[in-house]
Amino acid sequence: MPRPLRPSSASSVHRALRLLALGAVCGAASVAALAQGRVYVSSEKDNKLYVFDAQGERTGAIEVCKRPRDMAFGAGGQQILVICGDSNAMGVVDVASGKLSGTVPLGDSPEMFALSPDGKTVYVSIEDENVVAAYDIAGKKALFEVKTGGEPEGVLVTPDGKTAYVTSEVANLVHVIDLGTKKVTKNIQVGKRPRRFMLAAGGAELWVSNELDASVSVVDTRTHTEKQKIQFTVKGMRETDITPVGMALSPDGKSMWVGLGRANHVAEVDVASKAVKHQVLVGKRAWGLTMHPNGRTLYVANGLSDDMTLIDAASGKALKTVPAGRVPHTILVGQ
Repeated sequence: MPRPLRPSSASSVHRALRLLALGAVCGAASVAALAQGRVYVSSEKDNKLYVFDAQGERTGAIEVCKRPRDMAFGAGGQQILVICGDSNAMGVVDVASGKLSGTVPLGDSPEMFALSPDGKTVYVSIEDENVVAAYDIAGKKALFEVKTGGEPEGVLVTPDGKTAYVTSEVANLVHVIDLGTKKVTKNIQVGKRPRRFMLAAGGAELWVSNELDASVSVVDTRTHTEKQKIQFTVKGMRETDITPVGMALSPDGKSMWVGLGRANHVAEVDVASKAVKHQVLVGKRAWGLTMHPNGRTLYVANGLSDDMTLIDAASGKALKTVPAGRVPHTILVGQ
């Protein structure tokens, strides 16, 4: 028969149990302390947008068109615009009702898009036609198109609405397009298979993810030349497994988070020094990244493990991973 605990031993055990309980409460509180708002995740295979609260709890789903991918808020946040690659359309979701209210016809195999500053025009990369095309959203009609290199994907429109940047995955180029003249004014050579964009350093830098180069190119937006390339390494991973695609900038502009694709990590890069500060293990094929507006939480879509990881941005640690439908692509966070 075991001997009973002495008073001092019992007191120590009770203190330990209280500390464990407090730790569990604090851990739960750290997740609960995440900001309010809704998180939308497009699921390519389910033809739905899954809806979560800011803590990663699923609250609903919205049926949309086929193969939903890139998303953005429209009409002052009253709509969600979503590109549907297999419907050749852009779905328009009414946020209040949580239902698809209409579609805008697009070209064959649309990929990514950007909005004009007034939100009336959408610029879409049309992969099978090798163009970036402009559409009037309200009128549901095509306005013009500009020829690009093979397999255009990423699209970014400058805040003044005068310039669009478009990646060509095949040509390894970034096209600089004057939206007034509707012409390519310059082609910028970057890494292999460029995919997505982010503006940084107050608009002085254009960051370009190079999927097959394990790198991000940093382009000077004044000279439109590549001024630096950031290479990524992940311990235990081959360079060919490091496939950067999605990026997210912290609200204070100090950190750029980069999804490293099949390396199953995201990296936090200091914008000023270009040094990698953290690498965080997430799910399989981490591509789609979105930062909460308060800058505290990073949401990561893991396309091959069908889930979403929430990361505490301050500590660089994963908080939790939750199921997010089949092949989650893009994450959109609203208040």
